[in-house]
Amino acid sequence: MDVERVADDVGNPGRLVHIERPEDWAACSECGVISTSVRQRRTTRPRDLPYGQETLGVRWHKRQFACKEVLCARKAFTESIAEIPPRARVTGRLCRAVARQVASGRSVAAVSREYTVGWPLVHRHFAACADALLIEPEAPRVLGIDETRRGRPKWIKSEVIGRWARTELFEINFVDLSGSGALLGQAAGRTGKAVVDWLNARGEDWRSQVRFVAIDPAACYRTVIRQALPHATIVVDHFHLVALANKALTGVRQRVTREHRGRRGRATDPEWANRRRLLRGRERLSERTFTRMWNDLIDHEPTGQILTAWVAKEELRALLACAREQAPRSVSLTGCFGSCRGAPIPASAS
Repeated sequence: MDVERVADDVGNPGRLVHIERPEDWAACSECGVISTSVRQRRTTRPRDLPYGQETLGVRWHKRQFACKEVLCARKAFTESIAEIPPRARVTGRLCRAVARQVASGRSVAAVSREYTVGWPLVHRHFAACADALLIEPEAPRVLGIDETRRGRPKWIKSEVIGRWARTELFEINFVDLSGSGALLGQAAGRTGKAVVDWLNARGEDWRSQVRFVAIDPAACYRTVIRQALPHATIVVDHFHLVALANKALTGVRQRVTREHRGRRGRATDPEWANRRRLLRGRERLSERTFTRMWNDLIDHEPTGQILTAWVAKEELRALLACAREQAPRSVSLTGCFGSCRGAPIPASAS
């Protein structure tokens, strides 16, 4: 690439560099046949790194060549170089620079503002830089699988079929639960096929080392894990177990209120006023708050079902905490089962 001339950028505090290729020929990007027949000339304005404290504008005077190959589907093509691919609006060194800035610890938004480029561009090139440095993680003994929603939907045009398609709103996360809890990988979507494809890509040796798989209560995940990891034991993760316990507690509170008062709960009802405290962990309640909640329900809820459901939920949390603290589970398991078995709650209602 030759620099034709350098001039002051009129209206901007910087320089303007005019460049062009010295060769009077180019190879077709479709068939590779060299052509010297120029059809027209055009000028592009790719973004580039600043020159010191000043901006640096680039004007590339390009030529469009006619492809002389009869069997080639592309009749015309425009010259390009590796640093500025076809239809590129930024140079390669600018892309590498923003990726290095994010890798150094800066946020994507800050780098995007400094170089006045789009947030998606900075994130895309940083992700590509990170993918080149990442290594295949070691197989965990306990594998955690769950899905999360990411941002808002976007529409992207497929380069293969030329149709617009909406980006996937959910992604499946694979986490090492036996070690530091590090994120092992992600897969777009929340289907069983996405889980199987990700696991199969790891290889047979990697999958054989997984002994336990923690998932949410999803039938599709359970089915595909039994196929991809038939030797692994499937367990439900603690978060969703506690969420189910809180849901059951809320159901008991609402049912008791309807049966006892003949209506929905109101702000003047002690069980409704304490609804959020009931869902909070015991260790997160002060002694004053806990005493007030307990006494309110003892005095105004004669059946005792709400407090019984709350005690069962706390016993379940204590049982699950044994896994983190590596404590004996026999006492907690007995207490949890005892709270549930002796509860004055109809089995059909709980």
